Amino acid sequence: MKNDEPTVGRRVLLRTAVFLGIAAASTLVTAGESQTPLPGAGPAPAGGPPPAGAAGAPGLLPAGPPEKSYRLRPMTAEAPARPPLVKPAVRARPILGLPDDAAHASAMALTFDDGPDPRYTPAILDTLARYQVRATFFVCGEMATDNRDLLRRMVTEGHVIGNHTWTHPLIPKLSRPALLSEIGRTSEVVQQTVGEPPLWFRAPYGAWNRAAFEIGADLGMEPLAWTLDTLDWKEPGTGAIVSRVQAGAGPGVIVLNHDAGGNRAQSVQALATYLPQLLARGYRMTLPTLPPR
Repeated sequence: MKNDEPTVGRRVLLRTAVFLGIAAASTLVTAGESQTPLPGAGPAPAGGPPPAGAAGAPGLLPAGPPEKSYRLRPMTAEAPARPPLVKPAVRARPILGLPDDAAHASAMALTFDDGPDPRYTPAILDTLARYQVRATFFVCGEMATDNRDLLRRMVTEGHVIGNHTWTHPLIPKLSRPALLSEIGRTSEVVQQTVGEPPLWFRAPYGAWNRAAFEIGADLGMEPLAWTLDTLDWKEPGTGAIVSRVQAGAGPGVIVLNHDAGGNRAQSVQALATYLPQLLARGYRMTLPTLPPR
């Protein structure tokens, strides 16, 4: 038993030292919390906790969740909510012509289908810019996806882009899923390129059916047809195209031209000829107006 006495003594000394160390640490913490404010420091704000991260408030924990809780909050929490999309009514027929009112008493609208085509669309855009005229371009997705720079130019110069399906098919021969793909993919390309989806849709060959009206409306588009076909797609000659436009011109007329889908050199030349003639006759070229929703 005598051999254990030094060991017992060392244990007692060790426990005593630990106890004294804890007491000393407690004294230091208490002194730090009650120390006198530094000269020149302003008074503590009255009422409410201090702002998170504010200096001069040692020992006080900020109210609310832990510091890293911001990771649980979505970055878009404070973004303004987008207004819901107001879809147009499902029509039984496409829109034919401009509104019959005083604002369109001398107005006509130019439209171009099947593009954009880098061989012809730039020249058409140049002519429109020369006479400060805006038009509507019904684009095919397979052409648009490879010529996005022309889509951007159209929007920059004030033109409107419409949806003309992806591959220009005959709509009544398509299944509903196939038609949805044709129309939906084209709208996606336009939106990805210029930031906004098209608001107008035109059926290739003017061949509409119920599914086309329903899908177009579901994607937020109005169906737009034409009242004057230049027949430029037949390549009848520049003179024939010009004569047809001059004979069919009138208030509210929507002119169908093409900037792709074949050799459109005659279309380019015809536009450069008949456009200044129409303007000289007092017609003004305008854009289609969306009906109230």
